[in-house]
Amino acid sequence: MTFFPALPFLSLFAGMVLWGSSFVAFKYAVMFFDPIVVVFARMALSAALFLLALPLWRPRSLRRDDLFFMVFMALCEPCLYFVFEGQALTMTSASQAGMVAATLPVLVAVCAGFFLGERLSLRSWTGLILALAGVALVSVAGTQTAAAPRPLFGNFLELLAMLCAAGYTVSMKKLCARYSPWFLTAVQSMVGTVFFLPLLFLPSTTMPQAFPPGPSLAVLYLCVCISIGAYGFYNYGISKLPAWQASAFVNLIPVFSMLLGWLCLDERLTSPQLVGVAVVFAGVLLCQQWPENDNTLPRAVTEEGAVAEIVSLPGNPLEEAFAPVRGKD
Repeated sequence: MTFFPALPFLSLFAGMVLWGSSFVAFKYAVMFFDPIVVVFARMALSAALFLLALPLWRPRSLRRDDLFFMVFMALCEPCLYFVFEGQALTMTSASQAGMVAATLPVLVAVCAGFFLGERLSLRSWTGLILALAGVALVSVAGTQTAAAPRPLFGNFLELLAMLCAAGYTVSMKKLCARYSPWFLTAVQSMVGTVFFLPLLFLPSTTMPQAFPPGPSLAVLYLCVCISIGAYGFYNYGISKLPAWQASAFVNLIPVFSMLLGWLCLDERLTSPQLVGVAVVFAGVLLCQQWPENDNTLPRAVTEEGAVAEIVSLPGNPLEEAFAPVRGKD
């Protein structure tokens, strides 16, 4: 069995703890600031910090063919992801938004199926439908409160954010083969800064008139601990582990977000919503495909008709898509 050191697992666990807290910090920040202002501030601050450390993450060379994937990656996340999530957290609770994030591993598999030509098993499709049914149950059972005035629509926007995150994960896995995860994290911050700057001047964007200490510290926390820390940890983990294994850690986010939402924002989930949470987790677990034999090497036929070996783990579509192909002599 292939051995992976503990560092990638610890990195992913730390990233999920931070990401779980991001829902609470983001929710608190958008209570006082416009979501676009919050996202731009965290992107601009993190980009500035990366520029200060430029010699540490700058690659020696940059392939022109990779520019498309870098732009696509950054447009998926942070750009469109934060547009959807920022609006979602003005309409739903941090706990429900964190629960919707549990669908990400399933959505990654779906993106691999549609965009990478990988076929999903009946078990995966069953798990997908079950997980999305759980999301629907939690959303429908959500009650309107001052902090969550439109939970159904807010959860739908959070689901769109997860679709963007799935596209980001697929692109990141491809790029991590040639670039440092910290360089790719820096690209995200810089593209995000350019993307959100014009949005500050939209009539719908409300510029802050004051900077209360608490919400301002929440924005700073999102910059340092999330845009740099959480993304850096996640990108490092996904560069060292198979994508299915790294994305499985996302299931920890709802646990941390609900716990922190209860501790910090006094949020509650109803009994039907707790049932929905259980359904989501059941669907996500059902979609996981664990290798039965790590020593199995699938064989594929190249375009020229020669037989090649693909070094990957069975049941792992993203690894198969990005693994090197070696033709036999």
